Amino acid sequence: MKLSLKEAWQGESNCRNCTVRTTVLFAGLHESDFESIHTPIDDLVFEPDALLYRAGEQGAHIFTLRQGLLKMVQYLPDGTRRIVRLAGNSDVIGLESLLGEPYQHDAVILQRSELCRIPISVVQNLCSGNPDLHQELMRRWQRALSESEAWLTELSTGTARQRMAHLLLRLVVTEAQPQPVCQLFSREDIGAMLGITMETASRVIAEFKRNNWLQELKPTYYRCDIPALNVLISA
Repeated sequence: MKLSLKEAWQGESNCRNCTVRTTVLFAGLHESDFESIHTPIDDLVFEPDALLYRAGEQGAHIFTLRQGLLKMVQYLPDGTRRIVRLAGNSDVIGLESLLGEPYQHDAVILQRSELCRIPISVVQNLCSGNPDLHQELMRRWQRALSESEAWLTELSTGTARQRMAHLLLRLVVTEAQPQPVCQLFSREDIGAMLGITMETASRVIAEFKRNNWLQELKPTYYRCDIPALNVLISA
């Protein structure tokens, strides 16, 4: 579902007073840096299943995710769909556009998401006079690379049960929570994340429920037995 910018646009971002400024890309900017931002940075909100951008599109922007979750989807030559990583709060996506390259993946919204759409020209101008921003950009790039490598090693190797355990541990939220909780997605998406069939994903989740490694709190939200999942991974 491709939304127009008009549908997603909430207005121009107020970077100076951003409530999550300490964690997003522009965290290290000085007051004087904001005076040099002459091209608008758009504040966008997308609902689940919206398509942010498509693989192969020539991008003129990068995006920083203030809140929410999206999936990076790649299509193999045989038509197989793989989810190669997830992007969450404070992540920066579309970095390849800074090199003049087209976007490498479809970026699809999983949870209601708030994003800043930053023109490449803004980033390039700021980086030329702000080495701290350049270093932060490199850190974000390295984090995205490390995340992709982790998905390749953790979620594409081992048994289906071990892959599922790795996924749950990566999704679990413990901060500000009385218990470790994660939100699961469609069985089709889980299969695409783990490189298994939708039927296998359903079977493994059912097994985890029977063993009380997953306990449903409400639709799509589960309490996770972290010690049991760690034991399964190391078996």
